[in-house]
Amino acid sequence: MKDVIRKEHILNHSIDNVWNAITKQEQISNWFIEADFKAEPGYKYTFTAPKEQNCSQITGEVKKANPYTLIYTWIVAETNIETTVKWELEKTEEGTKLLLEHSGISKYLGENAVTMFTSFNGGWDNCISGLSKYLKQDVHAR
Repeated sequence: MKDVIRKEHILNHSIDNVWNAITKQEQISNWFIEADFKAEPGYKYTFTAPKEQNCSQITGEVKKANPYTLIYTWIVAETNIETTVKWELEKTEEGTKLLLEHSGISKYLGENAVTMFTSFNGGWDNCISGLSKYLKQDVHAR
């Protein structure tokens, strides 16, 4: 069973624009789901999707938030299983390299771990796609 999902993408946007998009509550709410979030260690956050998105509420605590690394715990409602999400940004000639890791998925038991890994893996692909689209349309439009 794989325990870590890794995603790496190059975004044609400044590191500060990408950092703001993944750390500012109002921006996260635009490209992901409704967020009560502050990029401050110790902050207990909540992500809440509308019912029609068929997503569970996600809660956790910010562990690290310094440019340009963001780490927080990730608990899907009704599971009480704590996993960890880590975003790292690096300035490149093209813009920003985004590295995302979601670890600890093997804490889910048996087949549930495989189900959650598959769900999270596809979910992160959708999130990064939404982030990229948000940065192209909304941030460049400002």
